[in-house]
Amino acid sequence: MATALTFGQFVREARLAKAEGDRAFSLRKIAEKVGIEPSYLSKVERDEEPPPGEGVIRKLAHELSEDADVLLAMAGKVSSDLQAIIRKRPRLFADLIRQLKAMPDHAVLQLVREVRDGQW
Repeated sequence: MATALTFGQFVREARLAKAEGDRAFSLRKIAEKVGIEPSYLSKVERDEEPPPGEGVIRKLAHELSEDADVLLAMAGKVSSDLQAIIRKRPRLFADLIRQLKAMPDHAVLQLVREVRDGQW
C-alpha cells in the first residue's frame, strides 16, 4: 500500500515534474512568483516548515496547475470561502459531511451534479 505524499512532497514532485521541461519552474522562480523566499519554499518542500497560509497555497496551486482545494486539504486547511459557508449552518454541514464520508465517490458526484443542476 502506497503512502500518501505530504503537502511538501506533493508540491516538490509537481514542481520538479514541470521543471523538467521548463526552467520557469525552478524553486527560485516559483518562490518569486508566489511571493516567498526560495529558502522557505525549499524547507516547505522538505517538510522542515509547515505549509504556508491559504494565499500562498492558492498561488502555488495556480503556478503548478493544481487544484487549490486539494492543496489546502493536504495542508490541513479549509478555504476561507468554505469556512464562511459552514459557519452559516455548522450543524447542517457537519451532519452532511459526516453522512457523505461513507458514500462512494460516484454517489457523491451524482449528488453534487443534482444540486448544481437544481434537480432535487
